[in-house]
Amino acid sequence: MISQITSAQVLSKVAVGEVYNADSVRAELDKMPYFTLFKDNYFIGGTTIGHKPTAANSDVKFQLSISQRLTKSKLPFDTYLFLQYTQKAFWNVFQESLPMKDLNFNPGIGLGHLIIHKNKYIGKGYLMLEHESNGRDSTASRSWNKVTFAAAIVLNKNWEAQFSTWIPIVDGKNNKDLLKYKGIFQVAANYRTDNKRFNCGIVLMKRKTWLSFNTQVELSYKFNNNENQYLFLQYYNGYGEGLLDYNKFHSMLRVGIVIKPQNFSIY
Repeated sequence: MISQITSAQVLSKVAVGEVYNADSVRAELDKMPYFTLFKDNYFIGGTTIGHKPTAANSDVKFQLSISQRLTKSKLPFDTYLFLQYTQKAFWNVFQESLPMKDLNFNPGIGLGHLIIHKNKYIGKGYLMLEHESNGRDSTASRSWNKVTFAAAIVLNKNWEAQFSTWIPIVDGKNNKDLLKYKGIFQVAANYRTDNKRFNCGIVLMKRKTWLSFNTQVELSYKFNNNENQYLFLQYYNGYGEGLLDYNKFHSMLRVGIVIKPQNFSIY
């Protein structure tokens, strides 16, 4: 994944008059650590909206996501090679024996590219081959592969827009209709305050049916700028939140903590 120097850091240096061209921006980014966070890493718990909370409709959800950059931006078209691994879990901690209901494994390998406009680092794009499955067998097995095209663009110091789409390869025999619920592309917007303590993000994933979206809204707040841990609230409304129950509707509100990449989150 892209080195975790923030767009704001680079843009601020340009703003105060330092001379930056595309090569020097890339060089500074390439000095950053190769091993980084990829998506948000969070641990949250909550329940279904609109129903009385019970052990059956409440859970804990957590996500671990990391990446390892394998090269600098020296490949053709100023790209670099990276690996990523994301794991998402749904844990029924309120039920007897605390069963882990669903584990989703999502490794990928891709080419990343720094988007530089008028000698400013304004975003990133990538082309990635991904696999996602839940490691189950028999009728509970779910899996698919996809070739993902994505871009995240910094609009200004507060706003970022993201878009991603994919070429799906749905090979799981128990989830042939996955795209009807999981989606065919997504758009996202992220806002953060000038002091970088409050973040608000919204993700809309377009399902294959007409005028239907899965919606995810996130709010996060950190109490100290020297930390990278945020109080986190996430609302999910739609299908496809997890692979096991991808064709079942969920409207879930959860709260907990999140550790974010130093720049805007990747969805």
